[in-house]
Amino acid sequence: MDDLTKAEFDASALDGKVEITPPKARRVPLVFASPHSGNDYPPEFLAASRLDALAIRRSEDSYVDEVFAAAPDYGAPLIKACFPRAFVDPNRQDFELDPEMFDGPLPGFVNTTSARVKAGLGTIARIVADGENIYRDKLDFGEIQQRIRDHYHPYHQALAHLIDETREQFGFCLLIDCHSMPSGATGPVLSGASPGVDVVLGDNLGRASGPALSGLIGDELGRLGFSVRHNRPYAGGYTVRHYGKPGLRVHGVQIELNRALYMDEKSLERLPCFGDLTARMEEFIDTLAGTAWDGLIAF
Repeated sequence: MDDLTKAEFDASALDGKVEITPPKARRVPLVFASPHSGNDYPPEFLAASRLDALAIRRSEDSYVDEVFAAAPDYGAPLIKACFPRAFVDPNRQDFELDPEMFDGPLPGFVNTTSARVKAGLGTIARIVADGENIYRDKLDFGEIQQRIRDHYHPYHQALAHLIDETREQFGFCLLIDCHSMPSGATGPVLSGASPGVDVVLGDNLGRASGPALSGLIGDELGRLGFSVRHNRPYAGGYTVRHYGKPGLRVHGVQIELNRALYMDEKSLERLPCFGDLTARMEEFIDTLAGTAWDGLIAF
């Protein structure tokens, strides 16, 4: 994909670690991705953790893949990481690691100083979302290197392949990177009707997507009854920043959904309104699928 990172795509490497739901026919220039909704926790990882089965899940964007599951029905592929974010986070560089987590020195190519590493949320996280440490003991870099090679790299190879296919077919690609956020992440809204805003859209402060596209997405979500904010506090993670390059005809927008819209944040169970949210998101996807892109995309 020009100067975007693209490795040779090997579908056999996905093998239950990454799931792609393709449309019957690719009809729209869209790719939907859910990097943080995976909940396939390897037994050896759970054994190495000091957390119980519920606490280890605090970093999940639970059910986000289900919220956007209608995408293939409207002609767009949906890719999801089946592995959990606490195990490997694909929305980071491949080697953003905290040296304090390891039993020996790390190679020079490892990024040990990023803001994500300092926050404990690197490619291999030190903590879950509520701040509790994940591991009992120090980690072996060789094991972590294999974890990244077997999970992180296949996810990005598959995502790059989908983006490249879409751009080749339609002349451009719009990547929608799907996430959820804690209800307190944005503070209370003035009306007091719900905790925080409903949706935060991140386009790397306009660098990952043309303003017309980000505006269209925000306007449509607003029409569907959601309160929307742009780029605060989430301007877009690694995926949007890495792939979103409008000059190369790839646009990226990150969507953060307020978890209070659809789930109990303590028990992680779906709320009765879950079906209403998925129905509104299907309407959103339907609208995007029917969009006339001329005038929104500058070639």
